Amino acid sequence: MPKLKTRKAAAKRFRATGSGKIVRRKAFKNHLLEHKTSNKKRNLSKTTLVHERDEDNVRLMLPYL
Repeated sequence: MPKLKTRKAAAKRFRATGSGKIVRRKAFKNHLLEHKTSNKKRNLSKTTLVHERDEDNVRLMLPYL
């Protein structure tokens, strides 16, 4: 059976934790930051877990994660 290809766009956006959960960065942190509060920007800087409904799709895109 041939090797499965990794979706490179997904590989740049997601990574796995030690326990196997998938982590992503939050959106809305690239520009138009002037009107956002420091608290909001700080919270957007943190990583968050991929929702369980989306996790299966991400795992299909990253077969060797």
